[in-house]
Amino acid sequence: MRYTPNGPVGHFFEDIEVGDVLMTQGRTITEADIVNFGNVIGDFNPLHFDAEYMKNSMFGKRIAHGMLTLSFATGLGNLLGANYGTILAFKGLNIEFKKPVFIGDTIRLKTTVSETRKSSKQPGGWVTQKVEILNQNDDVVQEGEWSSLVASKPASMA
Repeated sequence: MRYTPNGPVGHFFEDIEVGDVLMTQGRTITEADIVNFGNVIGDFNPLHFDAEYMKNSMFGKRIAHGMLTLSFATGLGNLLGANYGTILAFKGLNIEFKKPVFIGDTIRLKTTVSETRKSSKQPGGWVTQKVEILNQNDDVVQEGEWSSLVASKPASMA
């Protein structure tokens, strides 16, 4: 992240190249995270809330909500500062849940720029990134891609 007289600024479209990789710090998933997330979204599925029920499941214990994992990974990505003030729009995502995330697992986000395309309508361009959410063993627990519209560098910064 860069700092200007007006505050921090993330990466502009012109700063981003295919192949660029970003890796975040880790975030350990706690029982409180699962309870709080479930309360916010109203998802009290026994997969997340019933330890006795899950003892005999294919997982053997409670798992985190897939969307909690994705949400935390998005937050971890924001902590890097690469998007600060330069993301104009989020286009969408396609994510596959590969492995469960358990209480006590530590996740990290890895993104790799796979495509950039100048926008014909907006000042900036579309950036598509391969997304991998890894656990503490470097197992991929979620993967896919997401795309966003990133602002062009202002002429005063060129």
